[in-house]
Amino acid sequence: MARRSTIEKLPEDVRRWLERALTESGFSGYNELESLLRERGYVISKSAIHRYGQKIERRYGAIRAATEAARMLTEGAADDQDARSEAVIALIQTELFESIVQLQEAEEGEVDPKERVALLSKVAKNVATLSRASVNLKKFQSEVRARAQQA
Repeated sequence: MARRSTIEKLPEDVRRWLERALTESGFSGYNELESLLRERGYVISKSAIHRYGQKIERRYGAIRAATEAARMLTEGAADDQDARSEAVIALIQTELFESIVQLQEAEEGEVDPKERVALLSKVAKNVATLSRASVNLKKFQSEVRARAQQA
């Protein structure tokens, strides 16, 4: 089983403080954060802080994408060009991408190699289906625009 990161071993309040500090600093200033943690009595490497910062930044990015997709889904405007379907496809693509990144980042021994191959195979199949849906949607949107210009 993989070793827990030094940051995951921190008390909850310190971890939350670090997350806020990373966000407020724009996911930079790792040397300063390392010093601040050391002043609090925690020896955490700059590299560990950077890895954790990347993980948090990806999570926030996924949340932003999901929020934007949800906003598009709930807009009251007419959906002639099927913007809601586009939002759903974008949301699924974001989730699949995030899952692939997490699978790639899994520590050795955390995921059985056979299971990893099986998961990636399923993802590849779903990405192909999603890509076809996206292409069909773009074609439909193009046709709608063409009809609107003719009208």
